[in-house]
Amino acid sequence: MSLIQILALVFCLFALWRVILKFRRQELKITEFFMWLIFWLAVGVAFVTPESLTRLANVLGIGRGADLVLYVAVVVVFYLMFRIFVRLENMERNITKIVRKDALKDKDSQNE
Repeated sequence: MSLIQILALVFCLFALWRVILKFRRQELKITEFFMWLIFWLAVGVAFVTPESLTRLANVLGIGRGADLVLYVAVVVVFYLMFRIFVRLENMERNITKIVRKDALKDKDSQNE
């Protein structure tokens, strides 16, 4: 095992430990917990056995494992951007509702 594989594996174990701690503190939902758990396990497997990544890429019709990682990373980044966009839109709507209620409450108190 090379130095980069050892370092990556140590980092993956650290990340898994952090995910488990956050889940125990109820800072992660169950779906988020499993998503991160699967992600870090997959990263660990990919670093320890890079040939498995190449085999999976070949099964999917992709030439190299590195290309597969790049394609998956692009899809994941766009998905996360979409989720952030949706969350931001919801926050903006909620802020607008709160400001409107507050403005109406202030107007009613001034009329009295």
